[in-house]
Amino acid sequence: MTGGNWLIDVRRPGADRRLDVRIADGVVAQIVDHDEVDHDGVRYDAGGRWLVPGLYDGHAHLTQYAIQQSRIDLSTATSAAHAVDLVAAAAATAPQAGGSDSDEPLIGARFRDGLWPEPLHKDLLDRRFGRRPVIMISADLHCGWANSAGIALLGHPGHPTGVLKEEVWFEALMRLPQPSEQRTDALVEEVVGSAVRRGLVGLRDFEFADNLTVWERRQHFGRTPIRVDCAVLAPELSDATTRGLTSGQQLPGSDGLLTLGPVKVFVDGSLNTRTALCHDRYPGTDGHGETVLDHEALSEIMRQAQRRKLIMAVHAIGDLANTIALDCFERTGAGGSIEHAQLVADDDLGRYAVLGVTASMQPWHAIDDWQVADRYWAGRTGRAFPFAALVDAGAMIEFGSDAPVAPLDPWRAIAAAVDRESIIGHPWHPEQQLSVADALRFSTRGRGIVRAGQPADLVLLDADPYTLAAPELITVGVHATAVAGHWLHGPSALVDCLP
Repeated sequence: MTGGNWLIDVRRPGADRRLDVRIADGVVAQIVDHDEVDHDGVRYDAGGRWLVPGLYDGHAHLTQYAIQQSRIDLSTATSAAHAVDLVAAAAATAPQAGGSDSDEPLIGARFRDGLWPEPLHKDLLDRRFGRRPVIMISADLHCGWANSAGIALLGHPGHPTGVLKEEVWFEALMRLPQPSEQRTDALVEEVVGSAVRRGLVGLRDFEFADNLTVWERRQHFGRTPIRVDCAVLAPELSDATTRGLTSGQQLPGSDGLLTLGPVKVFVDGSLNTRTALCHDRYPGTDGHGETVLDHEALSEIMRQAQRRKLIMAVHAIGDLANTIALDCFERTGAGGSIEHAQLVADDDLGRYAVLGVTASMQPWHAIDDWQVADRYWAGRTGRAFPFAALVDAGAMIEFGSDAPVAPLDPWRAIAAAVDRESIIGHPWHPEQQLSVADALRFSTRGRGIVRAGQPADLVLLDADPYTLAAPELITVGVHATAVAGHWLHGPSALVDCLP
């Protein structure tokens, strides 16, 4: 055999059969029984490790994820007062940033107030921090909480509560002080490197930015040699942001790693912010959530995307939002996905398959949000995070993290889809759990197992994932990771010898 290099003595999950794999021109060129043929070229002995397709994150916000690593962590806060204490403690350990009269803003992130006993209000922050700007970002990114100085910095001086949500908040978020472009790219490189060491080979980036241009710059400097599908926000849709490409087309000069992704729109908000749009009212209120786009507005955006040969990515969390999104896919014939699909009406489950709409889901959200769902979606949680129900209905599913809402680690998504009980400590709708094989398939762009002809996006594991419980899946050893046949992570004998 000639051409390419060999990865010898590997196994597929769930099988004892030993295989040798030839990699050539960025593709899995050949798979044969171990030692069945003579191997020309460089060889790496994998020692019987398990080979799976490279892991892919179908929904992430990379710049926000990278930047938030250095912000004050509020994820453990159990009340608004506790969150204030966490910010104060962090400020006390950084005296160089100044005291209460400092102009340097304190920025916290990842709070979840859905179960807090008191409402958010700027007064609580004003009393503690005075004129120093304080801004807190919710874990779901759909809400911001600030004191008087902070809300003025965000462009809303005199705001009555200091709490901004949804579109108003997204616009304000862009006013936050940001690291330099060079620093941001370095932070992104760091978090991508960590994810590659967990087997990540690609992602779809829904950052609020000109993503093609941003990732083209990063690739030019050699910082992020993974596959990136670059989404376009609907308000930014233009020839400049799409470069004349259609969804799935590769950006010229990117070595096939950068592609134009879908057009992103929002139909509703989020569960923790209580803006997810639902058929039923939220308990104790007259509200059903927030409608960002109605049928007519969403249908018109879909038609615009179709004229450009672009697919859609429709954010819909509540069941009414999912109904609206599916109605518009049916009305227009557009293709694409529904992002999140956290609560789906029984009558809508089968429509995903009929319409060819992908359910892009983030299993770790069920771990973070099951208690909030029990409170605000009481009596309906049997169809919340309905992984198995959608599989049974024939839907196409893709998993992701929604980083920074959850960590950029596909094994967490796989583990959460397989067994919630071992993570949260008790059963919670186990009927919606999946097999490891299905969870792995939804985390590898539908591949599941390595076959000849696939891109050589590969991961070598130290254990058979089919045999692991959820906690073991989260910590499974990743021996090596390759993108298009280039080993980005692994022992030097592999990274240095097999290009």
